[in-house]
Amino acid sequence: MEKFSERVRELRKERGLKQAEIADICGVKVRSYQRYEHGDGYPEVPGLIFLAEYFDVSLDYLIGRTDKREVNR
Repeated sequence: MEKFSERVRELRKERGLKQAEIADICGVKVRSYQRYEHGDGYPEVPGLIFLAEYFDVSLDYLIGRTDKREVNR
């Protein structure tokens, strides 16, 4: 899930959020979130789903399985 760290960082920056702000939104400690962006850790499935929904992208996009951001609804 190497792309996950790149994508979550890119999406956070697009929203103009600091790491501490998105960590608070996700309900995790700042250090935990920093691990996501550095590829040293990953959220569990509910956390992945939360991030995908928050950024309005597909889970497949978030984890790097596709380059299409669209969510199929």
